[in-house]
Amino acid sequence: MSTQRGPISQFIEKNYLHFNAASLVDAAKGYETHLAEGGKMLVSLAGAMSTAELGISLAEMIRQDKVAIISCTGANLEEDVMNLVAHSHYKRVPNYRDLTPQDEWELLENHYNRVTDTCIPEEEAFRRLQSHLEKAWKDAEAAGERYFPHEFLYKVVLSGDLEQYYEIDPKNSWILAAAEKNIPIICPGWEDSTTGNIFASYVIKGELNVHTVKTGIEYMIYLTEWYRANSGGKGVGFFQIGGGIAGDFPICVVPMMYQDLEWHDVPFWSYFCQISDSTTSYGSYSGAVPNEKITWGKLDTESPKFIVESDATIVAPLIFAWVLGQ
Repeated sequence: MSTQRGPISQFIEKNYLHFNAASLVDAAKGYETHLAEGGKMLVSLAGAMSTAELGISLAEMIRQDKVAIISCTGANLEEDVMNLVAHSHYKRVPNYRDLTPQDEWELLENHYNRVTDTCIPEEEAFRRLQSHLEKAWKDAEAAGERYFPHEFLYKVVLSGDLEQYYEIDPKNSWILAAAEKNIPIICPGWEDSTTGNIFASYVIKGELNVHTVKTGIEYMIYLTEWYRANSGGKGVGFFQIGGGIAGDFPICVVPMMYQDLEWHDVPFWSYFCQISDSTTSYGSYSGAVPNEKITWGKLDTESPKFIVESDATIVAPLIFAWVLGQ
């Protein structure tokens, strides 16, 4: 643990004393304790965290070994790289709440895809990445090889071919940090992403075989092997940003091993925190309180559990700053 705290940590320790603010501090201290006791941490990314430039803080967490494995949507996987190579072409729309349907149509006609207040430039972002991914897919297929979506992206960013396009400091790209560390990434539902759609188009046109990119079931097998190898001692914690498949898919690896494989020596997740602005429950997985996960065989009664019901773009960088001693 850090003995000398930086100004961000000092500020939140002094001022964040109640309600969601206090939960933030408790979760940050729990994360730090988990690592100090030898535990490892999975971080899951839902929503548009890469477009929100979470890489500014997450990349440093990866470099300092504060994150052992990541689960993310296909959008977060690709959008960090898109921000890396096309940042200056992004368009911010602070008055997005006032846009009319016609305003939205004009953004589309100008090749901008809007995520809340930020528009991703289709030509510079998607197409700039597409040609390099296409080559990686076709090279693998020609060699009779198959890889996971994140492995293809690792190949592209480590090749150096994208460096000519860099528009931000590469230290703020979490994908680049993850590729350099070669940490595992789980990307369930990758098909639901722009690059997944592009790959599907090549398959439909007969230019690629559907099996060249490994599937979600294979991701679960990959995660099972990783969890078995890394859950000894203090175990693996689960830090969930948002909800959805990025969190729901990997957390199920524990009950899958216990209930479906009938392996009875499987440790539960040993820390759990979720940052969520989802309305609590009403049948919502994303809004379920942590205790509900006990009934699904994901968490133990003694697992430290935290929920911070707030905006992840505000909360996650503060928690990461605490863990980094900033």
